[in-house]
Amino acid sequence: MLTRFRSMPATAMAAVLGCALMTTAAPAAAQKKEKPKKEEAAKGKGLTASKGFAPALKKMTDATAAKDAATLQAAVTEGQASATTPDDKYLIGFYQLQLGIMNKDQALQGQGLDVMIESGLTPAENVGVYNFYSGNFAYGAKNYAKAIQRLEAAKAAGSTEAALAPMLMDSYLNGGQIDQGWAIAKAGIDAARAAGTRPSEELYVRPAQAFQKASRTNEMLDVLTMRVQDYPTPATWRNTLYILLQQAGGDKELNLDILRLMRATNSMTQRPEYLEYAGLATEAGFPGEVVALIKHGQNSGAIPKTDTHFGTILESQTPRAASDAAAVAADAAKPATLTNPKAARATADALVGNGEAAKAIPLYQAALAATPTDPVVQYRLGVAQALAGQGDAAVASFAKVQGNRQRLAQLWSIRAKAGAAPAAAPAATPATGS
Repeated sequence: MLTRFRSMPATAMAAVLGCALMTTAAPAAAQKKEKPKKEEAAKGKGLTASKGFAPALKKMTDATAAKDAATLQAAVTEGQASATTPDDKYLIGFYQLQLGIMNKDQALQGQGLDVMIESGLTPAENVGVYNFYSGNFAYGAKNYAKAIQRLEAAKAAGSTEAALAPMLMDSYLNGGQIDQGWAIAKAGIDAARAAGTRPSEELYVRPAQAFQKASRTNEMLDVLTMRVQDYPTPATWRNTLYILLQQAGGDKELNLDILRLMRATNSMTQRPEYLEYAGLATEAGFPGEVVALIKHGQNSGAIPKTDTHFGTILESQTPRAASDAAAVAADAAKPATLTNPKAARATADALVGNGEAAKAIPLYQAALAATPTDPVVQYRLGVAQALAGQGDAAVASFAKVQGNRQRLAQLWSIRAKAGAAPAAAPAATPATGS
């Protein structure tokens, strides 16, 4: 009877990750910088043209000074035929670069840079910038192997171009070298955090997409968990938890716990999510939680108050919630409940669903004392502590969680450290009979 909302085909999974990226942004940004000019190329500095090449060199020099692209093109062609020495070839590359700049032809600019780089005659102060631009052009042409070679050389030469690291990361990722790309992204993330700034979101999204494409789900979730830490928006929470739901399969208790975190992070935005959550909570016997959930959805606008289906659920669950709240309160007050691990856990689960997380904590602790290896009790103790505002205690509890809730515990720890107030409104209305 449950309505599942995640029937997403594999080809559409990339959309879950969200975020517009830099497919061509890095090269575009690089082009805003001034391209290598004559004076930076050390034209003629320490170079000697061969006798046969000298006439073409003069023509290229004059055409460049006159900004006459057509004449320069003819002179370059003439020079290519007469160039015989390494110095000649370096100068040909230099003027190919100038012609490419005049014509705004990146391919020609790249050819010129390559000739100069490969000649071995590039002045040391220009090695970094020439390799950077050569790598930049290769990246724009999707020649990732060449981009990696040139950008690594630029990095080794001390280039400080801001676009270098993102382009190098993306080149590795697109070239199938995911671990190398992620290493660059991780270094950028660590550096930004150490400097007290927030890392660029693309440092998370690009590697996550690459891991996803390679079916390396655990690594993808590692990246997305880090992303939530720096970008704790409802959208990023939703994207990450949605993927966890995809992985949960038919484990109803785990699905319910994931949906609870979606609700706690205000990342439930669609009616089908509320349908599934309501169905699971109803089946598990938490009427107070169902009522609070539907009211939460109505208050957020995700569920219209005129929705007859949810209206019917409210009508059936509200009286049950009132009687259940009274019974749960009575059970929680009985000393015998603390000595019965099963009863303690069940009562604590109901208290959390009713919005009374603080009262659930001693019951979970009692249940855990009797069954210290129960990962669900360990996890739900952390949730209760987080919802009760006991952030440090919650983080400590989550650190002990093993098994299929370990990832969920890591995500709850992020929320607990943020110190946000519980998103779920307590189901107090049914208990008072109003």
